[in-house]
Amino acid sequence: MKKIVVIGGGTGNFTLLSGLKTYPIDITAVVAMSDDGGSTGVLRDEFGVLPPGDVRQCLVALSESTDLMRKLFNYRFDRGIFFGHPFGNLFITAMERVTGNFEKAVEEISDVLKIKGRVLPVTTNDVHLCVKLDGRKIIKGENKITGYPLARHKKREFYLEPEGVLNPKVKKAIEKADLVVLSPGTLFASLIPNLVVKGFPEALKETKGKFVYVANLVNKPGATDNWYLEDYLKELKKYAGRDFDVVLFNTTEPARQIQKKYMDKKETLVKLKNKTLNNVLQLDLLSAYVPDNPEADLLKRSLIRHDPKKISEALMKFL
Repeated sequence: MKKIVVIGGGTGNFTLLSGLKTYPIDITAVVAMSDDGGSTGVLRDEFGVLPPGDVRQCLVALSESTDLMRKLFNYRFDRGIFFGHPFGNLFITAMERVTGNFEKAVEEISDVLKIKGRVLPVTTNDVHLCVKLDGRKIIKGENKITGYPLARHKKREFYLEPEGVLNPKVKKAIEKADLVVLSPGTLFASLIPNLVVKGFPEALKETKGKFVYVANLVNKPGATDNWYLEDYLKELKKYAGRDFDVVLFNTTEPARQIQKKYMDKKETLVKLKNKTLNNVLQLDLLSAYVPDNPEADLLKRSLIRHDPKKISEALMKFL
C-alpha cells in the first residue's frame, strides 16, 4: 500500500485528508504544535496540555465513524463557561489528562472515531513559535505573531522555544513515504512551525518520496501582502532546506462577491509570476463551498478554500 504524509495545521490538513481518505492508501497526518490562539490557547493556558485544535480537525477528517460523532467533535459551544470551545478540544484535553500523554490520548481517540490512518504531533515538546525581526525585536507566541504586521520587517527568523525535537514516528513516516505533502495554510502559523522543528529538514532530505506543496490561495495582509507563489517557495525552501518536486497551484478565481469581501480586508489572491516553472502544475483546485463562521468561533476562518476531491485526484497521480 502506498504511503502518504500530509503536513500542516488545521484547515489545510482537514481539506487534504477529507479527500485522500477515500483512496486505498496509508495516510499519516503531521500536525504543528505551536497553536496558542482561540479555544486551543485557553486550554493550553488552563491545563498545560499540548494544542488540541488542529489535531481535532485531522481526526475528524480521517474519521470513518458516524456523521453524528464527527459533528459532535466539531460542535462548538455558543454559550456558558465553554463558549467558543469545540467539544473535541475538551475531549482531547481530558484524554491527555487521563492518560498523561498527548500521543496516547490521540491514539485512544483515533480508535473512538475509527480513523483511517494516523495523526501525529510533529513534536511532543511543549513549544511556542517565536520570530526575531530585523535581528532585534522578538515576538513570542503564534497568536501574537499572526496579528503582528510582519511585512514591515525585511528580516524574519522563525524558531521554536524551547527547541522542539522531531517526533521519531514522524521522522520514520517521512523517510518511508511515497509522497510527502505540505498542506495549504497560514505560512507563519501552520507551515513554518512544522519546518523549524529540529530534525525536520533532515527528514525531508532523506525521504524517498516526492515532496509536494499545495499552494495557498490567498495572501495574508500584514504578513504576505501581494506575494506571488515564487515568494512562498523561496520562504519555504529557507526552512525546509530543499525545493519541492511538485507544486499544485490553483488557477480558478473565486466568485466576485467572495473576492470583494477579501479585497475589502486587503487580502489578495496568490498569483504566479513565472507561468513556465517546470515543477508547477496549474489546475482548477477551488471549492465552490463557502463555510459558515459561527459566532462562537473565536477565530476568523477562510471563505476561499481548496476542493478536497480535486486536490486528492491531483495528488494520487503521483502515487
